Amino acid sequence: MIRQNNFSFYLEGRMKAMLLLVQLLAVLAMGTSTAFSVSSIEDIQGHIDPGRSNFYTIPGLQKGDTLYLYGRGTSGNLDPFLAVANSSLNKSLLIADFKAEVEQDIKEGQDPLDAIPEIADRYFLAWDDDGGGGYDAAVKFQVPAGGDYGLLFGSSPAEMTFGDYLLTVGVNAPSVLTGKSVANRDGLALLDKNLSGIGYAVQEIRGNLSANKTSTFYNLRALSGGDTLYVYIEAESGDLKPVLMLTDFGNKTLGTGNWGGLANSANLLHTFEQGSKGNRIIIKGGEENGSSTTGSYRLLLGINAPEVLAGKAEAAGQSIAAEPIKVKAGVELDQITAINQLDQNFNVVANIWMQWENPELAFSPQECNCSFKVYRSIEQFTQEYGSNFPEFTIFNQQGNRWTQNRVIVVRPDGTATYFERFWVTLQAPDFDFRRYPLDKQDFYLLIDSLYPEEYYIYQIWPEKTEIGRQLGEEEWYITSSDTNVSSVKITDVNSRFSFHFQAQRHLLYYAFRILLPIFVIVFISWVTFFLKDYGKRGDIAGANLLLFIAFNFTIGSDLPKLGYLTLLDWFMFFTFVLTALIFVYNLSLKLLEVRDKKALAERIDRIMIWIYPLLYIMAFIIAPWIIYKSQ
Repeated sequence: MIRQNNFSFYLEGRMKAMLLLVQLLAVLAMGTSTAFSVSSIEDIQGHIDPGRSNFYTIPGLQKGDTLYLYGRGTSGNLDPFLAVANSSLNKSLLIADFKAEVEQDIKEGQDPLDAIPEIADRYFLAWDDDGGGGYDAAVKFQVPAGGDYGLLFGSSPAEMTFGDYLLTVGVNAPSVLTGKSVANRDGLALLDKNLSGIGYAVQEIRGNLSANKTSTFYNLRALSGGDTLYVYIEAESGDLKPVLMLTDFGNKTLGTGNWGGLANSANLLHTFEQGSKGNRIIIKGGEENGSSTTGSYRLLLGINAPEVLAGKAEAAGQSIAAEPIKVKAGVELDQITAINQLDQNFNVVANIWMQWENPELAFSPQECNCSFKVYRSIEQFTQEYGSNFPEFTIFNQQGNRWTQNRVIVVRPDGTATYFERFWVTLQAPDFDFRRYPLDKQDFYLLIDSLYPEEYYIYQIWPEKTEIGRQLGEEEWYITSSDTNVSSVKITDVNSRFSFHFQAQRHLLYYAFRILLPIFVIVFISWVTFFLKDYGKRGDIAGANLLLFIAFNFTIGSDLPKLGYLTLLDWFMFFTFVLTALIFVYNLSLKLLEVRDKKALAERIDRIMIWIYPLLYIMAFIIAPWIIYKSQ
């Protein structure tokens, strides 16, 4: 009995050993892929730019394996899209053809909810858009045959979303679909950097340095660990001797080129051991004879592109330097509450509109279950987004700006719209009263960016720039308006948005309150020529002179004390002189009469009765000519 039992144990042991040997041979035959018989999970972090996709290869899948995928956006407004494809297909054509067909069908008016599934089913073995929680994508794929498979991770085809993501790849690991699985290995999915446009890029930029702007800089996008940055610059005009500097987020110098500023070109390279953000390329003109050299330049930036150092690389891949954010600006003028000519300022009620796109403002709607975010103050906005607000000042603002309301609206794609309604007093140093009251005056509202042009540049927003129909200003009417964007020197070279309008006076008031009384004074003086009593004429001329002086004081308080004479001043001056001369003339005639020379006085008077109006006509011609010559 004991022998029989020992034999059974012996036989059972031999069979187990043989079974283990068979399993070992199977493992050797299948390679490492049999590790997938145990749940294998990998977490992959990455980034998607607008309009781009990342492509992975999942090698060594076996027939019967189940592939589980889960993708979620972790920044920006990314709405992920996952798809599994046969890796034997041309991947670049697959992605391009799929996107092109989706865009064409949508352009032709087909419903995206119908077009995308129908096209995706033809291009991919499996795919998903919102199969996970919220906007997350989740895919379960039963492997039909052993081999390598392609994995496409991109934005939802119907939208241009972007941002960082977390991709979880699992083989025979159903827990992946919960979005809460724990990674236990690496290397399940291999990123195709060439196809994804990652790891290699070349960008060409042209710029100019001048006497007003002797240096500039370019903010670089985030760089990955192991990437090497190559930089080349050459002068294209002027006497420019470009100096290159590479700095980090703390303005610490990481590399330089042509530091002495002696050559017409410069280059540098730097390898980043770890991922890096906030780096900057600084360009300045080398000094020559005590002043900075100036001129235009050509700048080449390259990631893992050593050919850049020779200055012959072709642009490829994603941009390396972040472009200045373009801020659309507009002003709506609602009311002109006052124009103070003495203090040379004016009061307005107006609206300021601004709009800009910044990827750092983007968010996923599922974060707040909202389609936009609203901020009631700049302080509230900066508490969440830091310094990502294009701070500005109104250059010709006088005193406080009284804000009625202010709001900032941020869309998921990073588009921010700023609105402010305010009342303010604005300086008007450009007033020119030489042609008063026939003058046209220029009025400005000048908005200056507080950040250099390397960060923000203003653009005109025509849809949000207009003049109200009821301005509430009765003395003036606006004849024209325009907007302009220019560069101004503050601490650096900054962008300026100018809202300008030109206004002219309603002349009816001046015709009846000023010009008509002057004409009456002149006419009364002329009528006295028909009197033969020279004594009475002298009395009337004297009273007329006193009337004119009083009238002059009445209208003289409308304008500031100027360093020049206006058109009205010249008219008043000629009227005063001629009125005074008529008084003296009448006294002279009386004197001739007293001396028994009345006949001579009458002969002179017959001539002067026509010379007098001609003198006024000449005065009204000479005054505008003097004004014209003085400008």
